[in-house]
Amino acid sequence: MDRAEIVHNAFLARLKSGDLPGVTGVSPLDVGLTHADLAALFRAQVTSRHLDRMSRKLQAKGQGFYTIGSSGHEGNAAVALALRPTDPAFLHYRDAAFQIARAGQVPGQMPLRDMLLSFTCAADDPISGGRHKVLGSKALNIPPQTSTIASHLPKAVGAAYSIGLARRAVPLARQYEPDAVVLCSFGDASLNHSTAQGALNTAGWTAWQNVPLPLVFLCQDNGIGISTKSPKGWVGAVLQSRPGLTYMACNGLDIVDTYQIAKQAADQARRMRKPVVLHMSCVRLYGHAGPDMESTYRPLAEIESGERNDPLIHTAARLIAEGVASSEDIIKEYQLLWGQTECEAARAVQRPHLQSAPEVMAALIPPKRVVNRRNAPSDAGRAASFGPSDMRALSITQPMNKLINLGLSDLMLSHPEIIMMGEDIGRKGGVYGITKGLQARFGADRVIDSLLDEQSILGLSLGLAQNGFIPMPEIQFLAYLHNAEDQLRGEAATLPFFSDGQFSNPMVLRIAGLGYQKGFGGHFHNDNSLAVLRDIPGLIIGCPSDGADAVLMYREAVRLAREEQRVVVMIEPIALYPMRDLHEPDDGGWMRGYPGSDKTTPLGMVGVAGQGDDLAIVTYGNGRYLATRAQARLAADGIQTRIIDLRWLAPLAASAILEATSTCDHVLIVDECRATGSQSEALMTLFAESGRVGVGRVTAEDSFIATGPAFGATLPSVDGIVAAAHRIMRKTS
Repeated sequence: MDRAEIVHNAFLARLKSGDLPGVTGVSPLDVGLTHADLAALFRAQVTSRHLDRMSRKLQAKGQGFYTIGSSGHEGNAAVALALRPTDPAFLHYRDAAFQIARAGQVPGQMPLRDMLLSFTCAADDPISGGRHKVLGSKALNIPPQTSTIASHLPKAVGAAYSIGLARRAVPLARQYEPDAVVLCSFGDASLNHSTAQGALNTAGWTAWQNVPLPLVFLCQDNGIGISTKSPKGWVGAVLQSRPGLTYMACNGLDIVDTYQIAKQAADQARRMRKPVVLHMSCVRLYGHAGPDMESTYRPLAEIESGERNDPLIHTAARLIAEGVASSEDIIKEYQLLWGQTECEAARAVQRPHLQSAPEVMAALIPPKRVVNRRNAPSDAGRAASFGPSDMRALSITQPMNKLINLGLSDLMLSHPEIIMMGEDIGRKGGVYGITKGLQARFGADRVIDSLLDEQSILGLSLGLAQNGFIPMPEIQFLAYLHNAEDQLRGEAATLPFFSDGQFSNPMVLRIAGLGYQKGFGGHFHNDNSLAVLRDIPGLIIGCPSDGADAVLMYREAVRLAREEQRVVVMIEPIALYPMRDLHEPDDGGWMRGYPGSDKTTPLGMVGVAGQGDDLAIVTYGNGRYLATRAQARLAADGIQTRIIDLRWLAPLAASAILEATSTCDHVLIVDECRATGSQSEALMTLFAESGRVGVGRVTAEDSFIATGPAFGATLPSVDGIVAAAHRIMRKTS
């Protein structure tokens, strides 16, 4: 028989026979739990249990879809009662009882209906709009999480940090109460993931320095992760070993004990503004997920032992011992709730589903929001804040590194909600000095020297963004992103999608990258692949090629984050930071003047240099610099060119690219990224599908980049561009 039915029948049988566990511990009244509270907690637990049982039945009929149940973890309902409904909660996938209990604290909520709509992927599911079975609710301050391995922990740390920061800086649209506490729950197996360890370390590192961080980590320990057991005592030992974190433990089978300790944890985090770890012991019932057959890897006696510790039977025993209800009352309530579950399920399976790609994709891009603050640097504010040297720099041509620095200063002057964070960006000003002087000008609260952990940097950004700030994190080098890419792929990009646009985490991520550095770093500091970014739905990628374009694109990137709630990644070509000359030494041909405050480069706008119709060179970043040098040589050979600077790499400005190249006889794509997985592949496809002929490409080799004299051997070059231009002209002439 299905284990869910075995547990169901056992619960009823034990109530009828009086086979109940003993009740010990403090009185509910002594910890502030009334009889009405106990009854409400039990209803939340039973509702969660019935949802799991119904989910299995729906899946068997093909009317429901993959889900991870909450059975055995129902003690977290008491944690919900220990917190406020306004406290943001980043939940583990086994926390249905928490959400149901919280819904009971907010008038007008219908968690049974809402969660069944989610289970059946109904289009009117109020959290994801039918895209995924997720826990979450805008009204309950529960952002949705998918089946992740602790990837939500870093942003929970960021959200907790944002609460204190909002007292010292000005968010654009604050979402959390000034005295809120963030809850973040996860399982014992997830504790071993590097993301969880990094988040715990970051929380402790932050608290160690007396920085406010009102956060409760809830580790729900059922002793097993899918089929692999947690070593006895391991979880508690790890959690207790973390400096800066207060450790508390509770028995998740006892809702009174759980409530009492959770209340202490929440009150301490709220009062002291320090992180607390709450270690809740519990059991796992029915296996890991719907199709999981735990009898294939766990002895039957072990399974049955867990079932004897059913949290519902423990709560029922407490209700009887406290005189809240009799066995008959409990059975009646249990069966009444099952009847309601059946009725709601019957309605849910009749609801329409998403059918088309546009319907599914409608939530990839978050809704726009009305922003009243201006999105341009203030001349008066700039004059008051900038020093004499900076004011002089605004009136003369400068290399990219100096212009980006001035542009970021302008943006921070205009928008107090912009917060920067990253490794060494404050006192040092970054590896290349791009943020030099910003911390001195705007303070350590707005230019944050982070610990050396990319996951924590992006997690901090995600958390700040959800509380109304506009984060501008820096990843020191492009290859370092791989340490934390899931924070973009699995968290930042998916939040609007799985919340039907109700939640967002806009940001502008700065990354120094690409190749052509002479003698520094090899493949880890000269990384020329953007493939990990290009296939993330909804992500915007920009890559400027000179300082003026960088300033203009950053203005647009900030506008996109502020007004359109987008996640923007800006790739800054390291080799072009100090570039001054173009054709001859000291010609200053690659320096630019600072753009006027009324100018910007909108998303989808390409740059066009030259009017030649023989050949269009489509490129970006370092490629534009190389192509500009090649342009003069090609002109001497009688080939008239124009250079199309993509600027925005995702989404590709397809219409603008085709229009800019429409009068040219030939097209040459110059892509400094590798042949495989590069922008050139998408561009070749674009031109082929539009019916163009005479299109070729120059790319980097499928290789890592060497240090030393061979730094450019695998990359496009001026000679290579000139040779390719001649080849394509001969081939199609």
